[in-house]
Amino acid sequence: MTPAKLMTVQEVADLLKIRKNTVYELIKRGDLPSKKVGKQIRISDEDVEAYLGTSDRPSSGAAPAEPGGQSPEKIVLCGQDIALDIIANHISAEPGLGSLLRSHAGSYNSLYSLYQGRSQIATAHLWDEKTGQYNYPYIPRLVPGLPVTVIRLFGRMQGYYVSKGNPKDIRSWDDLKRDDLTIVNREKGSGTRVLLDEKLKAMGIARFGLDGYNREYSSHLAIAGAVARGEGDFGLGSEHGCQQVTGVDFIPLHSEWYDMVFFSDVADTRPYRAIVDYVASELFVQELLGIGGYDISQTGRIEKL
Repeated sequence: MTPAKLMTVQEVADLLKIRKNTVYELIKRGDLPSKKVGKQIRISDEDVEAYLGTSDRPSSGAAPAEPGGQSPEKIVLCGQDIALDIIANHISAEPGLGSLLRSHAGSYNSLYSLYQGRSQIATAHLWDEKTGQYNYPYIPRLVPGLPVTVIRLFGRMQGYYVSKGNPKDIRSWDDLKRDDLTIVNREKGSGTRVLLDEKLKAMGIARFGLDGYNREYSSHLAIAGAVARGEGDFGLGSEHGCQQVTGVDFIPLHSEWYDMVFFSDVADTRPYRAIVDYVASELFVQELLGIGGYDISQTGRIEKL
């Protein structure tokens, strides 16, 4: 068995693209296990992957709220994209706004958590093959009967993670029909899993006929790592999800939209106004441009559903 790699706090911060102080806060809250090696703090790469794959769990145990309700001190933001950490860090640093906490629930579970009152802000990238739309067909079904505000955060690219050099020559959705490939798959409820299932259905491919379909991983990073280790020939994920993993190439396939959703009856409260203002700001756009790979053409667009 390969021993876990121990990382410094700075290495974890660089990997997650967050501030070093945020890593210390994650350790302090108990969200990210660590150990002392002499006088230095070290974090295993396995614990980092486990943190990124955490599903439907507020990062500091925020109390449930009724649908449409909110706590002025604790707002739980669901989703996995690294840009959400930038939003959380900015809002949490503003005086008087309280803490914007993070949960790493996938898109479907994120919206369901919002409806159940376990989180206050959901994010989603759920593709509907029939309408050719992202998110809007799903939100009324998963959050029925309750008015919500939807803010477009950014676009990004989904595609295949393949071994360096793409030795199996995997290029398109048609490769899902091949019988010589093994996939590593995302968990049920993630936007990436929904995209795959929608494509399989549209192409008339039986899901269980796809070798490796039931082998599930709970983050883009975990999928990329599995491909790098040779646990499968390819996996589906976002472009950013494999950038920190050596031995993996990205094959772009599908442009997607990533949206933020919260109840409209809290939209005029100070914390939510601050979030909306920040997402629509030039500062947030510059943060996205600094990371690279985001489509900002619709960033800040608001819809009421």
